[in-house]
Amino acid sequence: MLNINGITVRLGGRTILDRATAAITPGSKVGLIGRNGAGKSTLMKVIIGQLEADEGEVEMSRRTKLGYIAQEAPSGTATPFESVLAADVERAQLMDEAEHCTDAHRLGDIHDRLLAIDAYSAPARAGRILLGLGFDEQMQNLPLDSYSGGWKMRVALAALLFSSPDVLLLDEPSNHLDLEATLWLENFLKTYAGTLIVISHERDLLNNVVDTILHLERGKIAVYSGNYDSFEKRRAELAAQLAAAQASQEAQRARLQDYIARNSARASTAKQAQSRAKMLAKMQPIAALVDDPSLSFDFPSPTELKPPLITLDMASVGYSDRPVLQRLNLRIDPDDRIALLGRNGNGKTTLARLLAAQLKPMDGAVNSSGKMQVGYFTQYQVEELHGDDTPLQHMTRVMEGKNPGAVRAQLGRFGFSGEKATTKVSKLSGGERARLALALITRDAPHLLILDEPTNHLDVDAREALVQALNGFDGAVILISHDRHMVELTADRLVLVEDGGAVDYAGSIDDYIDFVLGRNRPKAEKKGKTAKADRKGGVKASADARSLKKLVAEAEAASARLAAQCSALDRAMADPASAEPELAKLPISELSRRRAKLAADLEAAEARWLEMSEELEQQAA
Repeated sequence: MLNINGITVRLGGRTILDRATAAITPGSKVGLIGRNGAGKSTLMKVIIGQLEADEGEVEMSRRTKLGYIAQEAPSGTATPFESVLAADVERAQLMDEAEHCTDAHRLGDIHDRLLAIDAYSAPARAGRILLGLGFDEQMQNLPLDSYSGGWKMRVALAALLFSSPDVLLLDEPSNHLDLEATLWLENFLKTYAGTLIVISHERDLLNNVVDTILHLERGKIAVYSGNYDSFEKRRAELAAQLAAAQASQEAQRARLQDYIARNSARASTAKQAQSRAKMLAKMQPIAALVDDPSLSFDFPSPTELKPPLITLDMASVGYSDRPVLQRLNLRIDPDDRIALLGRNGNGKTTLARLLAAQLKPMDGAVNSSGKMQVGYFTQYQVEELHGDDTPLQHMTRVMEGKNPGAVRAQLGRFGFSGEKATTKVSKLSGGERARLALALITRDAPHLLILDEPTNHLDVDAREALVQALNGFDGAVILISHDRHMVELTADRLVLVEDGGAVDYAGSIDDYIDFVLGRNRPKAEKKGKTAKADRKGGVKASADARSLKKLVAEAEAASARLAAQCSALDRAMADPASAEPELAKLPISELSRRRAKLAADLEAAEARWLEMSEELEQQAA
């Protein structure tokens, strides 16, 4: 049992937590939620002992092993694989001692303990966790210093998951993950044996993983059983009850005031009027649920342009003469709502930069309307805001020449009115800074919004407000996001970026999730890029239609068979417990080797099927 008993924390003269209290039972999966600045991270720091409470205490068993991610990302020449293995300190110490121990009795004790903690399967487990978070076998063996900060934080997360603490504490674990890794993490956490406390604004994670919600508001903790949807329903019911109670209280207050006004001057009723005046003075107003009027996203409407906005014609793009994406053929219209899918590193941001004209095509053509305005949002823009400047100063600079009324109107669209407009950026929350960055990039009423992970600093309510604003926006939207709730509600067209290309994905976001998790592999998901294998003898142009139909059917069957085998290997690497027995016994390196070979065979089979199908269509024509 983990008990939070009357925790009070004051920082900078402000009370962050005010006698916050909750009890967390062993094995619970708890979502710690609340608006930005409510004190979620503060409470977590108190639990792990990084911050001392002014009042109250956190009680737990002395033997409880807490696990959380350090603020600094790991670095050095060690590989991700070595770093993850080293996270199990006891195993590392015992393995080292076993190599040098000469005492037969002690050596026996060491091996017994190694067996008890399942030490010999640890390398395979470490490899599976890293693979789930996006590190293939080659990436697992590169030095940490060759990775960016985001990838290093993935290593830190992998090490934490591998260490299997009794209480796992995660603060926005998906911020550095793509959709594919987020899906894997969610499935990992579903079956986690210990207690989980996670700060998250991911609605799907909170719905699919947690069984208890701790809602932090005004320094207090309210406990709700169930997932986020259950919490939201209960909160809506509570809001309705409070509104009814407020209306009743206001009616009573009006009756008392009317009685006092009519009867205070009359001697016969003055005493009763004084009594009612005391009653009125003691009446405590019923507190409404927090309603933040500054939670605002309102994108200005662009001028009308004829379609298409942009067309890519066999375009290639990359860096330093090295193409990342090739043979791109895409059309974007003014009413498109497109989500880019694919793992980090596949080229989603590269494609976004090409569409935003930040990169020039290496080959092919990019055609766009000369009058088109593009608003491009990235996390770098949030980080590069000047802390000593105010939102008003930022907007005045980028809207040079505009009158003050227009500048303040644009800020007001995103909730920066009154004192908020003149508050230093350093005093704003992460969510407020993200709103300011969105206000800045949309100042010219763009026809195309390109949003690269816009939700990282936004809480659940802010994300919902952003979804509504995007759905009300009159221009086109291209979205890169690991928040599948936002993708599902915003995008009506999916583009898969992988294998050096980008093509429309025929299925829904649910189909893609099934595909990533190995539950389904849609056929004909790739049409743009083909890797043509050496077809021995090929398909003769003179073959009759009947023979060609047979070959097409055989190629399709081969593709389906290979896809099923790939799915089985994916399942074995992600969740050995559900894998076929013969695959569950194989090490991760062998599974990865087989998966790579099957992927090549599948690509060749799909290429054969595609070419023969085209030839069959030509014959039919």
